[in-house]
Amino acid sequence: MPHIDLSETDRLDWAIKAFRRKVQRAGILLDLKKKRHYTKPSLAKRLKTAAAERRRKKKNRPRK
Repeated sequence: MPHIDLSETDRLDWAIKAFRRKVQRAGILLDLKKKRHYTKPSLAKRLKTAAAERRRKKKNRPRK
């Protein structure tokens, strides 16, 4: 779990922003969204394949 060490002179808004950044980088919110509902293994496989296909298409797009 991310944590922020504060001194007495640190501002609360800075601490909140720093905590949010650490949570974002740790991927905690993304993990929560994934685990919010049960996903059947077959559906998970289809989603993973679709994501790989999107990445492949994006990589092969012509650049301007």
